[in-house]
Parts: sequence; structure tokens; C-alpha cells
Amino acid sequence: MVKAVVLVKSPKKLIAARLRMVKSVYDSFAVSGQFDAVALIQVKSLHQIKDVTTEIQNIKGVERTETMIQVV
Repeated sequence: MVKAVVLVKSPKKLIAARLRMVKSVYDSFAVSGQFDAVALIQVKSLHQIKDVTTEIQNIKGVERTETMIQVV
């Protein structure tokens, strides 16, 4: 399994709840700072991360994302 953290910039107040609707997101929460929410994702293989981040980027109101992949 591959895990990643996706930082999300969005002016929408309920973006964390919308992120939870994405299949591979197992947790999300609002944060303060440069980004507005964090999505924790888990997929079976590395190439699936691109599909999940693309789905997140297509959510209405998402302005930008940054992805960090767990290294073990």
C-alpha cells in the first residue's frame, strides 16, 4: 500500500467534507496556514496517486494541491 498527504487550497469552508467523498481518502481535515485542508490517501500502487489527486483537483473550489508521498 502507498500512502500520501495531499494539501488542498480552497476558499470553500466545507472542503474537508468534500474530500472525504473521494474513494481513496481515508481522512481529511481543515488546517490553518498556506493550505486549507489535508487529505490522507491510501492506494494499492504508486501510479494510482495521480488519479486520486486529479479527482481532488476537479472538486469545485479547489485552487491548488500539493502531494507528499510517504517514503518507507
